[in-house]
Amino acid sequence: MVFDDSILNFAQADFPTFDWLDFYGDVTEAIPSNAPEPRGNPVQMNVFVDANHGGNLVTRRSHTGILMYLNQAPITWYSKAQKTVETSTFGSEFVALRIAVELIEALRYKLRMMGVPLDGPANVFGDNGSVITNATVPTSTLKKKHNAICYHRVREAVAAKTVRIAYIPTGSNLADMFTKSLGGCKLHEFCKKILYQMG
Repeated sequence: MVFDDSILNFAQADFPTFDWLDFYGDVTEAIPSNAPEPRGNPVQMNVFVDANHGGNLVTRRSHTGILMYLNQAPITWYSKAQKTVETSTFGSEFVALRIAVELIEALRYKLRMMGVPLDGPANVFGDNGSVITNATVPTSTLKKKHNAICYHRVREAVAAKTVRIAYIPTGSNLADMFTKSLGGCKLHEFCKKILYQMG
């Protein structure tokens, strides 16, 4: 198995920054006080998130797919039915984004406790423009009260600079392969982007 340890450079315009002070105060990422001093080269976290709304034809539960990278090496993936039935694509995508934020925070904690330096906030990519806007723009308002917990959980992580979120087209979202059955050509294309072929 081969891991690509190079760091990707993203356009800062894809990750606009805003002042969150009026909304969440002076919130910062929780860094463990007993973490060892970071040593070595910093690692970059890149995460792809997607949801398949109502994909289960029996229960109509949505399916979450998450693919996490350190630098350009795939580290972990998550593919699981959501525990609630969401009434909209917006809701299922926000639930998936909340799950991704929780996985990111857990991995960042583990890396810090092993003395691994982190290269800024985690870069998160999703393909639902409404969710991305609601998660990254402080003045956007939530019109669906039942999504409020996921909404505030994700926005607080953005305000704390734990994550930064950008839009990626559905055809480029690698997490799509963890949410539904894909055709052979599309599946092969995504697998080639994740796995390396030697020789």
